[in-house]
Amino acid sequence: VGGDYYDVLQNGSRIKIGIGDVTGHGLESGVLMLMVQSVARALQETNEGNPHQFLDRLNRAIYKNIERTNTGKHLSLAFLDFEDERVTLSGQHEDVLVMRAGGEVERIDTLDLGLPVGLENDISQFIDTRDIAFGSGDVIVLHTDGVTEAEDEDKRLFGFERLCQSVQRRHGSSAEDIKTGIIDDLMAHIGIQKIHDDITLVIIRHT
Repeated sequence: VGGDYYDVLQNGSRIKIGIGDVTGHGLESGVLMLMVQSVARALQETNEGNPHQFLDRLNRAIYKNIERTNTGKHLSLAFLDFEDERVTLSGQHEDVLVMRAGGEVERIDTLDLGLPVGLENDISQFIDTRDIAFGSGDVIVLHTDGVTEAEDEDKRLFGFERLCQSVQRRHGSSAEDIKTGIIDDLMAHIGIQKIHDDITLVIIRHT
């Protein structure tokens, strides 16, 4: 049962993309992922447009559910709010990769943008946002650690640098072709090894 979360939330002209990873594996992780999906969709319907408030309210709801069910789970979780040629990033998850239209790659750390969701009732003081320019031809790559921590036969990780190189090799390609290319590179790296974690990859390309 998967514990990775991603969703595309749309309400009118507002688009929010979420990605996260629940600790551990199994049924409890999958159930928590579904809780997050349900709460996030409900909040989007309330027209909560403030990224800070959105994540704070979601965390409080998830924390109460975790406390009630006594699962001891939590998750990394980040959201991207899209508006015109700008993206607002909030929450703590894996680093975000941005490839500019010219082929340059930027690595955006999310460590200071939040805390794991469900770990504490009130994480509001730790939530922060970062604005990212997102113009024509730019590409944003979101992933869970199942991508970067995938191992080859010698226990070498695929890693963020290989991910960057894989994206750069597809500079100018469509989002679908970039995704397919990364998966091909990842599977070639893993080889005959067993895949031990969920793999989630989201590619967003500005037309």
